[in-house]
Amino acid sequence: MNPLYRNDQRGQFPPSWYAASADIPPLRPTLDHDLSVDVCVIGAGFTGLSAARELATRGQDVVVLDAHRVGFGASGRNGGQVGSGYNWDQRALAKSLGKDTAADLWALAEEAKQDIRDICATHIPQARFRPGVAHGFYAAKDAANYTQDAEFLAENYGYDQISVLSPEAMRDLVKSPLYQGGILDMGAGHIHPLRYALGLAELAEQAGARIFEQSEVTKITQGTPARITTPNGTVTARHVVIAGNGYLPDIDRKTAAKVMPINSFICATEPLGDRAATVLARDIAVADSKFVVNYFRMSEDNRFLFGGRESYGIGFPKDINTALIQRMTTLFPQLRGVKIDYTWGGTLGITMTRLPAVQRVAPNMVSGAGFSGHGVALSGLAGKVMAEAIAGQAGRFDTLSALKVPNFPGGPALRAPLLTLAMTWYALRDRLGL
Repeated sequence: MNPLYRNDQRGQFPPSWYAASADIPPLRPTLDHDLSVDVCVIGAGFTGLSAARELATRGQDVVVLDAHRVGFGASGRNGGQVGSGYNWDQRALAKSLGKDTAADLWALAEEAKQDIRDICATHIPQARFRPGVAHGFYAAKDAANYTQDAEFLAENYGYDQISVLSPEAMRDLVKSPLYQGGILDMGAGHIHPLRYALGLAELAEQAGARIFEQSEVTKITQGTPARITTPNGTVTARHVVIAGNGYLPDIDRKTAAKVMPINSFICATEPLGDRAATVLARDIAVADSKFVVNYFRMSEDNRFLFGGRESYGIGFPKDINTALIQRMTTLFPQLRGVKIDYTWGGTLGITMTRLPAVQRVAPNMVSGAGFSGHGVALSGLAGKVMAEAIAGQAGRFDTLSALKVPNFPGGPALRAPLLTLAMTWYALRDRLGL
């Protein structure tokens, strides 16, 4: 089944706290005629909108096509965490790619966070960037690894924003009895992701880009120019940016070979009022060391936003709440019995290495996907460097595309069952504490 519609109604945002607390604009036009442009961007999330804004600012004639709405996919549903770096720590990247390339990659990731800070401060204050992301671990033996990571960043890049937390300090900050320590990264942060996506769309349009909603791309015909087909119109473009990520139908084999869609889920409690301080002592976001990661934070109205369970089938489970709430109350027993006002799911893209797949899939076509849980910062960066490559400045694109992302074994047909088998094992390890 087409991933665009397997869990969602056409053009209708999921029943999330994000959608309930955002000012959703009227539906933009659907493409109903033929166009000829410089660049066609497929997908109106963080990646596509960042690329469109950058290209339009450079004087390119840009069209953005989305099957649903701006920010409809993972960009408008995620945990909102603006994390540092990549899914690999910098020590591992330096060992794999060399010190210089790793340093260049770190600089790009730092720029990605700074871009979000600057854009929120200047243009989208309603997205409410707030500093601070903590990472908790469950075994005291992990403390040395976290400490070594922080020391490496400080010694090699001058990054001094990370504090290593003892078990007592971690529990003072994050009121769970299970964490045995952690770190607090004040150079990272969190935002309201849907408000941010909607604001990016306005910025792209102000720069001159045109956005068409409910305009599903059903076929890409490679060539110079390329031809992009939708049900009611076509776009002929000198360049194409493919930015559908986990919601991209199987219309580009090279992207599909490296990117696997998976589902993740979040719930929002009723407003907790003063009880919020019994869960988190500060307005930070938190993730932990589970392979099937738990991630959470407070909303501006003191709801606890908790995400944690994943699924690898095509559709959402019939019962999302039971397993998700069990994970939440295992971490925070003080929340047992709290009312859940919103529950929603979404689809993200992951890769074999959990590193983003930024690649040139044809001479005039680039693709960015597979951000693997680090997409709030890295997806916008990918859009920016893909735009630079189209404009003839490919250096930073080449750096990001140096990340090693192999194809899934067996291609798109076998990636789901193989990944499900692997993830079942990792989930078992999480439960056993291995």
